[in-house]
Amino acid sequence: MEKGWKIIYRGGKGEIVEKKSRFIAQIFSIKSEEEAFALVDAQKKQYWDARHNCYAFIVGERGEVQRYSDDGEPGGTAGKPMLEVLLAEEITNCLVVVTRYFGGVLLGTGGLVRAYQQAVKEGLAASDVVRKEKGNILMVETDYNSMGKIQYAASGEEEKVFVTDCIYTDKVTMKILAQKDFVEAFIKKITEATNGKTLINKEEERVYVIVEGKPVLL
Repeated sequence: MEKGWKIIYRGGKGEIVEKKSRFIAQIFSIKSEEEAFALVDAQKKQYWDARHNCYAFIVGERGEVQRYSDDGEPGGTAGKPMLEVLLAEEITNCLVVVTRYFGGVLLGTGGLVRAYQQAVKEGLAASDVVRKEKGNILMVETDYNSMGKIQYAASGEEEKVFVTDCIYTDKVTMKILAQKDFVEAFIKKITEATNGKTLINKEEERVYVIVEGKPVLL
């Protein structure tokens, strides 16, 4: 996974009207070309009376697969400009379908490009777009006196470190998710803060996203 690529956590729907033409954009999270084409077919059946159902999608951790269609619009005025929005926003595993109901007024090449791109932006604005991150789960075993120091160290690292669980017995076992690039620095930080009174087990690498301030493992 390339650092910085984002995905759709929840798809949304956006709409604009340009010179009486309606442009309806629907955003979907996808995992394969086959899933994308199945969703495109479903949209075409749902909006069977529309003049155009254009689409663009990107699949793969590095955006390896990129496809688009103008669906009858003049070449280069719909699908490719829609794809360019997804690329500019650094979004992968995403499909956008823009349905156009023709309003009787020609928009011209530039007008079509702007309308389709704006429709995609409206759809993305109505969706939950999240950034994929890599990190490690740290199982931190310590005493009760040191627990507060670890919590304090984690609280100062927003978006990098998350305490996801605590198990209380005769000692405290804390489950902490740390961003990949910050794992070793955080281990050093809490080791120093507790004078080495911690047993830290670093588990295998995980991929996660941040939703409403909380990590969600994928």
